[in-house]
Amino acid sequence: MIDLKTRLWWRATLTLGLGSMLVFINLYLTQPLLPLLARDFDVSALSASWALSISTLGLAVGLLFWARIADRLGRKPVMLGCLLVAIVLSLLMALVPNFGWLLAARGVQGFFLAGLPATAVAYMGEELTPRALVTSIGIYIAANSMGGIAGRVFGGLLAQWGELWIGGWQTSFLVLGAISLLLWLPLLKWLPPSRHFVPAGKGQGVRPLLEHIRNPLLWPVYLVGGLNFMVFLNQYTYVAFYLSEPPIKMAPAALGLLFLTYLTGTFASGISGWLITRFGLCRTLMGAIGIMAVGNLGLLSDRLPLILLALLVDSFAFFLAHACASSWVGRSVREHRALASSLYLVFYYLGASLGGLYLYPFWAWAGLPGVAAGMMLVLLVTAGLSLRLLRRERVMAGDMGTKSVL
Repeated sequence: MIDLKTRLWWRATLTLGLGSMLVFINLYLTQPLLPLLARDFDVSALSASWALSISTLGLAVGLLFWARIADRLGRKPVMLGCLLVAIVLSLLMALVPNFGWLLAARGVQGFFLAGLPATAVAYMGEELTPRALVTSIGIYIAANSMGGIAGRVFGGLLAQWGELWIGGWQTSFLVLGAISLLLWLPLLKWLPPSRHFVPAGKGQGVRPLLEHIRNPLLWPVYLVGGLNFMVFLNQYTYVAFYLSEPPIKMAPAALGLLFLTYLTGTFASGISGWLITRFGLCRTLMGAIGIMAVGNLGLLSDRLPLILLALLVDSFAFFLAHACASSWVGRSVREHRALASSLYLVFYYLGASLGGLYLYPFWAWAGLPGVAAGMMLVLLVTAGLSLRLLRRERVMAGDMGTKSVL
């Protein structure tokens, strides 16, 4: 087993972190490009939003599929092979003849991007010692966040620069795809081979999958994660459309910089452990949803400073809620934890893929205030689910207390 801060530990941790960054760079680079895609392909905001939604849908579909394939074929081949296919697709997307081909390519890309996140934690669990695993997962999650920010920021910047010579959004795909390919090559050598992998037999995983879905401690938190991400991620899409039009009329590069507001979420993830320890998991989760609802009120304004403040507050609150939900999943199961976590991610990315469709009628009805109303309805649902979890937690604590007395 690879121990903490050894040479192999650094190689494995940093390589998986880099691979994770490449996944989320290629997944999210389209988000600041959506107004450009709507303009260039002459499609509606809802149609353009599918350039992001179809890839997160493909990712959700691919998570359980690639996890099962990796259980049989091994971790490293699946992670690096899937990532290579996804990167090549980014390069090819710059050449698509129409919007339909772009959506098809993005859907397939999302499916292959799932190979690494579906497998990386299992690889770390098999190859690293317990104390090394905790630190590695923290670095890996931070790399997820940094990759998402980098993809969006540089996607917007490259699109604006590219309009001067090659073409706007095509430049983002070409340049980020080429950089991703160059950074993928060292992963082949740097990632240590699996030494403790044992292939799984056929048929395993179906029964525990159904048990997790039916588990009253899990399905509510799966819905909380998916519904919160559904509205959080896709509010940025409609904010970008609003800010790209008069009177503000932001350039693509500036729209990409909007996603620096995610940094408050990075801070929230860092202090989530302290908050959970002090206030408890369910109370912290409900508090985060409440903060997100308050921040959401900033979208009722047409002033840029208040909109930015809303995004900063919502980012802090969402990532705090995400940390709570992820912790709840890990704490609530004793067997097949990797499967339980994968199911959480499936709901998480399914929510992301459906959010553009859900929020569009609110956007068409009343612009950003309508989006705020649509978000508030969902937050009321997730607050209710969190309250249900809190009550169940109290019942379980009471039962344990009764047993200890008996």
